[in-house]
Amino acid sequence: MSFSLSCYRCGERYEDTARVRCACGEPLWVDARPTAFSWDDCRNRDGMWRYEALLPIDRPEGVARAAGGTPLVRSPGLDDVAGGRVFVKDEGENPTGAYKDRGSAVAVPHTIATGDDVVGTVSYGNMAISTAAHATSLDRECLVFVPEGTSSVRLELIAQYEPTIAQVSGEYGALYGDALDLSERLPIDVLVSDAPTRISGYKTALFEICDSLAPETPDVIALPASSGGFASGVWLGIRDLESAGLIDESPRLCLVQTAAADPLTRAFEDGATDPTPMSSDETGDTIAHSIGNPDPPSGARALAAVRDTDGAVVSVTDDEIRTAQRRFAVDGGFCVEPASAATLAGVSRLAERGELSADESVVLVPTGTGFKELGTGGRDVATETVHRADLRDRLESLLAP
Repeated sequence: MSFSLSCYRCGERYEDTARVRCACGEPLWVDARPTAFSWDDCRNRDGMWRYEALLPIDRPEGVARAAGGTPLVRSPGLDDVAGGRVFVKDEGENPTGAYKDRGSAVAVPHTIATGDDVVGTVSYGNMAISTAAHATSLDRECLVFVPEGTSSVRLELIAQYEPTIAQVSGEYGALYGDALDLSERLPIDVLVSDAPTRISGYKTALFEICDSLAPETPDVIALPASSGGFASGVWLGIRDLESAGLIDESPRLCLVQTAAADPLTRAFEDGATDPTPMSSDETGDTIAHSIGNPDPPSGARALAAVRDTDGAVVSVTDDEIRTAQRRFAVDGGFCVEPASAATLAGVSRLAERGELSADESVVLVPTGTGFKELGTGGRDVATETVHRADLRDRLESLLAP
């Protein structure tokens, strides 16, 4: 399937589908903008391939066929915490436990079709795991660049798909530019966080949300924000549905960051168009490591998405994230990673500020499962030992009014 790329900011178009960034410096995305599409046009297929007509590739083989189709669950137990009527779009149910599978399901098959010998990525988290899984399912080699000193737990999660893992010393954040250069000079396509085909896959999460709730449209969609890629994909999906006349009013996008690294929040509050990268002295440690990005490559586009939808950007502390993670589990039954829990903490902050009302619908998008994080936080678990002969008496005491 042929397609072209365009820049959201200056409108420049490109036919080179391997290109990632515009001459103006901003990231590109795949043009679609359908004018004749309805929910009745969706294919009778599983997962994200229900929306194949709006994607830049035909449905591929491999684990990509299992991507998407995650449930949208009404979760009234979270209403009081969030300050609105909560729906949870649980992206942890993707094949590798994260929304990254939507992007990999499009980006990896596309790059293989263009003839590159090796697929690569720069990540030590969900994107690394996802890219490696999708590459091996299509019998293609994968090279993953992780920072020196990556934990053994993270390396084990990535290594199960048997990619080549290179631990890179030096300034890890500079690898984004290095990846683009390597992709031009060597027979490898390093799929960065905002590769245009990856962004196209992300928009299917928005399609599923709106398809499930149609003819209603959610008032707020809350996403954790790191590179700005997922926000870009959701915004692209909103623009597609607006062009097709399937939504009259856009949901407000709420992006949530960790207070340890929140360049988008700072730029939003300052009224800036582009975020200013944060130095190492300005950033701190956080349990939400996957959104601790001090220099988001799609940051300006994410800010444009928020402002176009009359949304907001907020940052939350690790203590707020821990509380929200517990509320997700205890009140909603969801096991989510810390970065995902930030969405609940963020909308709670919006409700406190009067920017979300109790009668409004809010979709929280936990982008990754918390099961991959278990055992890494050093949390003490309270238990007691009871002999089986004493079990009835102990239960009677516990169940007594």
